[in-house]
Amino acid sequence: MLNPLADLLAEKGVLLADGATGTTLFSMGLEAGDAPELWNVEHPERIVALHQGFVDAGADIILTNSFGGTRHRLKLHNAQDRVHELNRAAAEIARGVADAADRTIVVAGSVGPTGELLQPLGAMTYDEAVESFREQIEGLKAGGADVAWIETMSAPDEIRAAAEAAIAVGLPYVYTGSFDTAGRTMMGLSPADIHGVADALPQPPLAVGANCGVGASDILASLLDMAEARPDAVMVVKGNCGIPEFRGTEIHYSGTPELMADYVRLAVDAGARIIGGCCGTTCRHLAAMRSALDAHEPAQRPALDDIVSRIGPLRNKQAFQSGGDGTREARRARRAR
Repeated sequence: MLNPLADLLAEKGVLLADGATGTTLFSMGLEAGDAPELWNVEHPERIVALHQGFVDAGADIILTNSFGGTRHRLKLHNAQDRVHELNRAAAEIARGVADAADRTIVVAGSVGPTGELLQPLGAMTYDEAVESFREQIEGLKAGGADVAWIETMSAPDEIRAAAEAAIAVGLPYVYTGSFDTAGRTMMGLSPADIHGVADALPQPPLAVGANCGVGASDILASLLDMAEARPDAVMVVKGNCGIPEFRGTEIHYSGTPELMADYVRLAVDAGARIIGGCCGTTCRHLAAMRSALDAHEPAQRPALDDIVSRIGPLRNKQAFQSGGDGTREARRARRAR
């Protein structure tokens, strides 16, 4: 199986992923409640501009505009019969931008949660989840995606289903969880345990990690736990641009380019090999992140206090600092007993 992502990692050591898709598209006119995936055919020039902006800012990896591209999410917009069309279009647009660049750009096919709960908590079976993801990933592969990028996940079974689908389709895969609920995913998965989610599958992931969540400090705290659990793993962080704040009816992200640049430095020193931005991360932020990555001199792995002093307070403070189950402090205490 061809593996452009692994090849580029071997060449460059650390890669920069792109910034925010959703919040960038909102700035281009997408309305709340609309399906971004429909813009792949209705406004393809805007999706080209999205990707081109991040490539120009220095991204090594661009994610396709297909986060909600399963039949379950598209059903909310009466587009459940257009899964292959919309995902293929998403990948074709990104592929065109990548191929026109003067350097290697990896096209990652974004695969988000279905929005459904798997049995026994919900009605969807594991096999149905695999089939739903397979349908999406087939479209992404047909459009030229290099890798399936399974992101913002909460349930281990849903991660496995998407990974199994990627293997069946013949794409390498990456997966990330969103540790936004007291330092865990909404379904209780801890950062330390994310590595083992796909251990039973015949093909391992290229990388695992964290994205979205509640802020740059918290995702770096998750990274410390992931790195302690498996120091040699290829790890991803794609954190939000600071903390989201409501200003009237609009959400504003507090992160400055300078803050996101420091986030990159800390992420590299904490062990991340793929670093990007999630919600609120603009091309301006990403350009600062590129400069920081290119100029960075490796330093000692940061402690949690270092992260807080440089990036700001934790929103998941109790989970990460009180020694709650699954954190570094709790594991050390258990080992000392």
